Amino acid sequence: MKFTREVKTGILAICAIALLIFGYSFLKGKNLLENDRTFYAVYDNVEGLIPSSPVTINGMVVGQVVSIGFADTKGNLVVEFNVDSDFSFSKNSMAKVYGGGLIGGKSLAIIPKYEQGLEAKDKDTLPGKIEAGLLELVNDKLAPLQEKLEAAITDADTLLNSVNGILNVDNKNNLNSIFKDLSITVKNFKGASNSLNTILSGNEDKLNNTFANLDKMSTNLNKVSDSLAQINVAKLGKDLEKVLANFEKISKDINSGRGTVGKLLKDDKLYDNLEKTSKQLELLIQDLRLNPKRYVHISVFGKKNTPYEKPTDSIN
Repeated sequence: MKFTREVKTGILAICAIALLIFGYSFLKGKNLLENDRTFYAVYDNVEGLIPSSPVTINGMVVGQVVSIGFADTKGNLVVEFNVDSDFSFSKNSMAKVYGGGLIGGKSLAIIPKYEQGLEAKDKDTLPGKIEAGLLELVNDKLAPLQEKLEAAITDADTLLNSVNGILNVDNKNNLNSIFKDLSITVKNFKGASNSLNTILSGNEDKLNNTFANLDKMSTNLNKVSDSLAQINVAKLGKDLEKVLANFEKISKDINSGRGTVGKLLKDDKLYDNLEKTSKQLELLIQDLRLNPKRYVHISVFGKKNTPYEKPTDSIN
């Protein structure tokens, strides 16, 4: 059977139109040869999500975004996407827009829920959710840092203005004078250091002898310490306790009036007798002073003794 040129041209045109329709649908994310399920989700912002963006379940690509359009007059957006897998999930599963890096765009992930009797069917609308991408997270972190950096720059500018106000001509001259004095001080310190080095080098032998004597002294102190360590401290303590006990006994005897010292301190009669004896001794010494002839008599010619005369300044 032969086809005319016109029939062949018509068949070729029909095939071209079909291929064009299939390719256009495929580029839009719809495969006409597969029985896909179509779902919808509503968002207030889908920045970065475009048609043909992949749709995943647990990281596996199961479809792609077909179209994005306005859902109402408030600016909400409805996203149409297909799922070419027969994987069953609930119509309450979340359709989450995620990703958005420096190079790649955003994707749509279905967070599946498994509920008996609520399986998602073709043309169902899933609840939508937006997850912050890398750029949004970076912007959220950089915004406070930017504010702090601006505040730091402002404070630094204020500080520089204050420093410029302080460093006027007079203060600059004062600072120059301070640095000059500091330089002179450093030079003097260097000279003193040189002099000290000279003194140390000139008296090195004396210093060595001094350190040697200190070493000997330390050795002697160690020997003394060893000798002290060899003393029987226990025996010395016991002897000291005996001495203290004897002193305590003597003190008790004195307080109780026993012994000569105790009687001297506690016997009133002995004290009165000693006082009377002392009085009489004083009278005797006074009489000896006033009437020495009564006690020392030298007579060459046998002269009689002079009668006793009571002194006028005698002690009663």
